[in-house]
Amino acid sequence: MDFWLTVLVLFRRWYVSVPAFLLAVGVAVGVYSTVPTLWTSNAAMVLTTPRTGASLPVHPGTTNAPVNPLLNFDRGLTMTASILTARLTTADTAAELGIVPNGPVTYKVHNGSTNAEALASGPFVFIESEASSPDAARDIVRKVAARAKVELLKGQQAVNAPPATFMTLTQVVAPAPPEPEPGRKLRAAVVALALGLMTSLFATYAFDSFADARRRRRQTATAFRPSVQVDQRVLVAADAHVNGKHT
Repeated sequence: MDFWLTVLVLFRRWYVSVPAFLLAVGVAVGVYSTVPTLWTSNAAMVLTTPRTGASLPVHPGTTNAPVNPLLNFDRGLTMTASILTARLTTADTAAELGIVPNGPVTYKVHNGSTNAEALASGPFVFIESEASSPDAARDIVRKVAARAKVELLKGQQAVNAPPATFMTLTQVVAPAPPEPEPGRKLRAAVVALALGLMTSLFATYAFDSFADARRRRRQTATAFRPSVQVDQRVLVAADAHVNGKHT
């Protein structure tokens, strides 16, 4: 019932609801056109062990049998990927890469897990970026990828790992060509349109209430007007009677 009453009010006050609706659509279009387009890029890297394995031979003069790094994944690589993710996402690292809070360029680093606090299921490092220009989106991905290799080297040096056992980061997916991300513009336009529609509905109801109140006041004034006129005639007659007596 309320729905049809609302529709009835909108149709009855079409000269208010239609312009308000068109204004809301215009505002939404304006917001969509003014919100800057974000460009996204991404890359993927994988940790691998050296061909000679992750350990040195116990007896000098012997060597470990060479292995295929892509067939030699273990839990240590997954843990290292998680450590790299944590290091690359700190505020200090972002500042050193030129990222400012609430700036036009942002990036994310994760290891394949939707939960940032959980360990991933593989030795991957995924890099994603958002920027106001395509060049900036790809540049930050390249910078983070280069920084990941530096952090990996520093981490292994910090634990005095033998250089022959150093893990490496292999590029799986090169920084992808930047693509526009319409989600932000669309969300802003939808929010603007929703607010505009609510405002137009409020304006229509407010005008309808004002018009009804004015109509009731007019009806009330019309209903009381005859009695007022009678009272005025009585006063005129009484005044004439009084004046006749005095003359």
